[in-house]
Amino acid sequence: MTSALSSARSPSGQRHYAEDAVERVRWIRRLYAAGVPSRAIVDLLPCVHTGVATAAMVERLTDQLELLDAQIAELTATRARLAAVVGATREYATAGTGAGACDEVQAVAS
Repeated sequence: MTSALSSARSPSGQRHYAEDAVERVRWIRRLYAAGVPSRAIVDLLPCVHTGVATAAMVERLTDQLELLDAQIAELTATRARLAAVVGATREYATAGTGAGACDEVQAVAS
């Protein structure tokens, strides 16, 4: 499998891609969504699709993995704080009183 997306043209000019191109595009979109820059994606695709890697590719993949791990850790911490805020405000909403809710939320959020 190559890293390039190739297509055939229909008589009306529409592009038609092979079935394996769909998964390749999904992978590229996931990398973009994770914040991987396009230049890094171009460098990584040959390794991802062929399984053959140079030392430079492995280093680049490792760097991207470390960046993703850092993003996941940050998102996990943010989610935990947000869940605590939701829990604190839900208690006050269920009790029917807003008294002290802001103080509780600020304490949980910090």
